[in-house]
Amino acid sequence: MNQQIPATSILTKQNISATFSVAQDNRNPSTMANFLASIFGTELDKVNCSFYFKIGACRHGDRCSRKHVKPSYSQTILMPNLYQNPAYDPKNRMNPSQLQNHFDAFYEDVWCELCKYGELEELVVCDNNNDHLIGNVYARFKYEDSAQKACDDLNSRWYAGRPIYCELSPVTDFREACCRLNSGEGCVRGGFCNFIHRKNPSEELDRDLTLSTKKWLRMSGKDEKTPSRSPTPEPTRRRY
Repeated sequence: MNQQIPATSILTKQNISATFSVAQDNRNPSTMANFLASIFGTELDKVNCSFYFKIGACRHGDRCSRKHVKPSYSQTILMPNLYQNPAYDPKNRMNPSQLQNHFDAFYEDVWCELCKYGELEELVVCDNNNDHLIGNVYARFKYEDSAQKACDDLNSRWYAGRPIYCELSPVTDFREACCRLNSGEGCVRGGFCNFIHRKNPSEELDRDLTLSTKKWLRMSGKDEKTPSRSPTPEPTRRRY
Protein backbone atom coordinates (compact mmCIF):
# COMPACT_ATOMS: atom_id res chain seq x y z
CA MET A 1 0.00 0.00 0.00
CA ASN A 2 3.03 2.24 0.40
CA GLN A 3 3.61 4.53 -2.58
CA GLN A 4 6.88 6.05 -3.71
CA ILE A 5 7.53 9.68 -4.61
CA PRO A 6 10.59 11.93 -4.60
CA ALA A 7 11.13 13.46 -1.15
CA THR A 8 11.91 16.80 -2.77
CA SER A 9 8.85 16.90 -5.02
CA ILE A 10 6.28 17.96 -2.42
CA LEU A 11 4.95 21.51 -2.72
CA THR A 12 4.95 23.68 0.37
CA LYS A 13 1.74 24.90 2.01
CA GLN A 14 0.71 28.29 0.54
CA ASN A 15 -2.50 30.03 1.47
CA ILE A 16 -4.44 26.79 1.84
CA SER A 17 -7.76 28.34 2.78
CA ALA A 18 -7.76 30.59 -0.29
CA THR A 19 -6.77 27.73 -2.58
CA PHE A 20 -9.48 25.51 -1.13
CA SER A 21 -12.08 28.22 -1.71
CA VAL A 22 -11.02 28.64 -5.35
CA ALA A 23 -10.99 24.89 -5.88
CA GLN A 24 -14.52 24.54 -4.55
CA ASP A 25 -15.88 27.52 -6.47
CA ASN A 26 -14.36 26.67 -9.84
CA ARG A 27 -14.49 22.87 -9.65
CA ASN A 28 -11.37 23.03 -11.81
CA PRO A 29 -9.48 19.70 -11.75
CA SER A 30 -6.07 21.36 -12.10
CA THR A 31 -6.85 23.80 -9.28
CA MET A 32 -8.00 20.95 -7.05
CA ALA A 33 -4.85 19.00 -7.93
CA ASN A 34 -2.73 21.98 -6.88
CA PHE A 35 -4.66 22.21 -3.63
CA LEU A 36 -4.17 18.52 -2.86
CA ALA A 37 -0.46 18.84 -3.62
CA SER A 38 -0.19 21.86 -1.33
CA ILE A 39 -1.61 20.01 1.68
CA PHE A 40 0.32 16.77 1.10
CA GLY A 41 1.81 15.56 4.38
CA THR A 42 0.20 18.31 6.47
CA GLU A 43 -2.43 17.93 9.19
CA LEU A 44 -5.06 18.84 6.56
CA ASP A 45 -4.16 15.77 4.50
CA LYS A 46 -6.65 13.04 5.42
CA VAL A 47 -4.98 10.40 3.23
CA ASN A 48 -1.23 10.64 3.93
CA CYS A 49 0.38 10.53 7.38
CA SER A 50 1.78 13.92 8.38
CA PHE A 51 4.00 12.41 11.08
CA TYR A 52 5.64 10.01 8.65
CA PHE A 53 6.20 12.84 6.16
CA LYS A 54 7.78 15.12 8.80
CA ILE A 55 9.70 12.57 10.86
CA GLY A 56 10.04 9.45 8.72
CA ALA A 57 8.49 7.40 11.53
CA CYS A 58 5.03 7.02 13.03
CA ARG A 59 3.96 5.52 16.35
CA HIS A 60 1.20 3.55 14.63
CA GLY A 61 3.58 1.86 12.19
CA ASP A 62 1.87 -0.45 9.69
CA ARG A 63 -1.41 -0.04 11.62
CA CYS A 64 -1.63 3.67 10.75
CA SER A 65 -4.93 4.62 9.09
CA ARG A 66 -3.07 6.98 6.73
CA LYS A 67 -0.55 6.16 4.02
CA HIS A 68 3.18 6.18 4.62
CA VAL A 69 4.50 7.36 1.25
CA LYS A 70 8.10 6.18 0.91
CA PRO A 71 10.36 8.36 -1.25
CA SER A 72 11.85 6.86 -4.40
CA TYR A 73 14.89 9.08 -3.86
CA SER A 74 16.03 11.44 -1.11
CA GLN A 75 19.08 13.14 0.37
CA THR A 76 18.25 11.61 3.76
CA ILE A 77 18.62 8.07 5.07
CA LEU A 78 17.24 6.58 8.29
CA MET A 79 18.84 3.79 10.30
CA PRO A 80 16.21 2.77 12.89
CA ASN A 81 17.35 1.82 16.41
CA LEU A 82 21.04 2.01 15.51
CA TYR A 83 22.20 3.83 18.65
CA GLN A 84 21.95 1.70 21.78
CA ASN A 85 21.83 4.30 24.54
CA PRO A 86 23.25 2.82 27.76
CA ALA A 87 21.22 5.37 29.74
CA TYR A 88 18.12 3.27 28.96
CA ASP A 89 19.72 0.07 30.24
CA PRO A 90 18.44 -0.76 33.76
CA LYS A 91 21.91 -2.08 34.60
CA ASN A 92 23.66 1.12 33.52
CA ARG A 93 26.26 2.47 35.97
CA MET A 94 27.74 5.22 33.78
CA ASN A 95 27.84 8.79 35.04
CA PRO A 96 26.81 11.70 32.75
CA SER A 97 30.39 12.32 31.61
CA GLN A 98 30.88 8.67 30.67
CA LEU A 99 27.54 8.62 28.84
CA GLN A 100 28.59 11.66 26.79
CA ASN A 101 31.94 10.05 25.95
CA HIS A 102 30.13 6.88 24.88
CA PHE A 103 27.85 8.87 22.60
CA ASP A 104 30.71 10.95 21.18
CA ALA A 105 32.55 7.77 20.19
CA PHE A 106 29.43 6.46 18.44
CA TYR A 107 28.73 9.77 16.71
CA GLU A 108 32.29 10.07 15.40
CA ASP A 109 32.26 6.44 14.24
CA VAL A 110 29.08 6.91 12.24
CA TRP A 111 30.04 10.34 10.85
CA CYS A 112 33.41 9.14 9.54
CA GLU A 113 31.91 5.97 8.07
CA LEU A 114 29.10 7.79 6.27
CA CYS A 115 31.58 10.20 4.70
CA LYS A 116 32.72 7.25 2.56
CA TYR A 117 29.53 7.58 0.54
CA GLY A 118 29.63 11.30 -0.16
CA GLU A 119 29.46 14.73 1.42
CA LEU A 120 27.51 14.56 4.68
CA GLU A 121 25.57 17.68 5.67
CA GLU A 122 23.77 16.64 8.85
CA LEU A 123 23.70 13.74 11.30
CA VAL A 124 20.79 13.48 13.75
CA VAL A 125 20.51 10.92 16.56
CA CYS A 126 17.24 10.52 18.47
CA ASP A 127 17.30 10.66 22.27
CA ASN A 128 13.67 9.53 22.48
CA ASN A 129 12.59 6.44 24.40
CA ASN A 130 9.47 5.46 22.43
CA ASP A 131 9.46 2.41 20.17
CA HIS A 132 9.36 4.16 16.79
CA LEU A 133 12.12 6.70 17.53
CA ILE A 134 14.50 5.16 20.08
CA GLY A 135 18.05 5.11 18.77
CA ASN A 136 17.06 6.30 15.28
CA VAL A 137 19.89 7.83 13.26
CA TYR A 138 19.21 10.16 10.33
CA ALA A 139 21.89 11.28 7.87
CA ARG A 140 21.36 13.97 5.25
CA PHE A 141 23.79 14.01 2.34
CA LYS A 142 24.44 16.80 -0.12
CA TYR A 143 23.46 14.58 -3.04
CA GLU A 144 20.68 12.04 -3.48
CA ASP A 145 22.91 9.46 -5.17
CA SER A 146 25.19 9.49 -2.10
CA ALA A 147 22.19 8.67 0.09
CA GLN A 148 21.10 5.89 -2.26
CA LYS A 149 24.60 4.41 -2.34
CA ALA A 150 24.79 4.49 1.47
CA CYS A 151 21.35 2.90 1.80
CA ASP A 152 22.18 0.07 -0.60
CA ASP A 153 25.49 -0.72 1.08
CA LEU A 154 24.54 -0.32 4.73
CA ASN A 155 21.72 -2.86 4.50
CA SER A 156 24.36 -5.57 4.15
CA ARG A 157 26.49 -4.36 7.06
CA TRP A 158 26.57 -4.72 10.85
CA TYR A 159 27.37 -2.34 13.70
CA ALA A 160 28.27 -3.38 17.27
CA GLY A 161 27.19 -6.96 16.58
CA ARG A 162 23.78 -6.00 15.19
CA PRO A 163 22.58 -5.81 11.56
CA ILE A 164 22.03 -2.31 10.16
CA TYR A 165 18.65 -1.55 8.63
CA CYS A 166 18.60 1.47 6.36
CA GLU A 167 15.93 3.21 4.28
CA LEU A 168 15.45 6.46 2.41
CA SER A 169 13.58 9.00 4.52
CA PRO A 170 11.14 11.74 3.46
CA VAL A 171 12.65 14.12 6.05
CA THR A 172 14.31 17.12 4.42
CA ASP A 173 13.97 19.75 7.16
CA PHE A 174 14.94 18.70 10.68
CA ARG A 175 13.60 21.97 12.07
CA GLU A 176 10.13 20.53 11.44
CA ALA A 177 11.05 17.05 12.66
CA CYS A 178 12.65 18.07 15.97
CA CYS A 179 10.71 19.04 19.09
CA ARG A 180 10.99 22.79 19.55
CA LEU A 181 10.24 22.64 23.28
CA ASN A 182 13.10 20.24 23.91
CA SER A 183 15.70 22.89 23.10
CA GLY A 184 13.97 25.58 25.14
CA GLU A 185 11.93 25.40 28.33
CA GLY A 186 11.71 21.63 28.18
CA CYS A 187 9.21 19.17 26.73
CA VAL A 188 6.74 17.77 29.25
CA ARG A 189 6.54 14.48 27.31
CA GLY A 190 10.26 13.85 27.69
CA GLY A 191 11.61 10.85 25.82
CA PHE A 192 8.10 9.77 24.83
CA CYS A 193 7.50 12.81 22.62
CA ASN A 194 6.50 11.98 19.04
CA PHE A 195 8.88 14.61 17.67
CA ILE A 196 12.63 14.05 17.59
CA HIS A 197 14.58 14.90 20.74
CA ARG A 198 18.00 15.41 19.23
CA LYS A 199 21.02 14.05 21.10
CA ASN A 200 24.01 16.29 20.51
CA PRO A 201 27.72 15.47 20.51
CA SER A 202 30.04 17.54 22.65
CA GLU A 203 30.83 20.99 21.25
CA GLU A 204 34.49 20.07 20.89
CA LEU A 205 33.75 16.96 18.81
CA ASP A 206 31.19 18.77 16.68
CA ARG A 207 33.69 21.53 15.91
CA ASP A 208 36.53 19.09 15.22
CA LEU A 209 34.43 16.95 12.87
CA THR A 210 33.26 20.00 10.96
CA LEU A 211 36.80 21.30 10.49
CA SER A 212 38.33 17.91 9.64
CA THR A 213 35.57 17.17 7.12
CA LYS A 214 36.08 20.52 5.38
CA LYS A 215 39.81 19.86 5.22
CA TRP A 216 39.23 16.35 3.86
CA LEU A 217 36.86 17.65 1.19
CA ARG A 218 39.43 20.19 0.02
CA MET A 219 42.27 17.67 -0.04
CA SER A 220 40.30 14.89 -1.74
CA GLY A 221 38.62 17.15 -4.28
CA LYS A 222 35.16 15.98 -3.21
CA ASP A 223 33.67 19.46 -3.24
CA GLU A 224 32.37 18.44 -6.66
CA LYS A 225 29.86 15.64 -7.15
CA THR A 226 31.60 12.30 -7.65
CA PRO A 227 30.36 8.71 -7.70
CA SER A 228 33.55 7.23 -6.24
CA ARG A 229 34.27 6.31 -2.63
CA SER A 230 37.42 7.63 -1.00
CA PRO A 231 39.09 7.50 2.43
CA THR A 232 37.14 9.08 5.27
CA PRO A 233 38.30 11.95 7.48
CA GLU A 234 40.70 10.82 10.19
CA PRO A 235 39.16 10.36 13.65
CA THR A 236 39.59 13.56 15.62
CA ARG A 237 39.86 12.22 19.16
CA ARG A 238 40.70 9.23 21.31
CA ARG A 239 38.03 6.53 21.37
CA TYR A 240 36.52 5.45 24.68
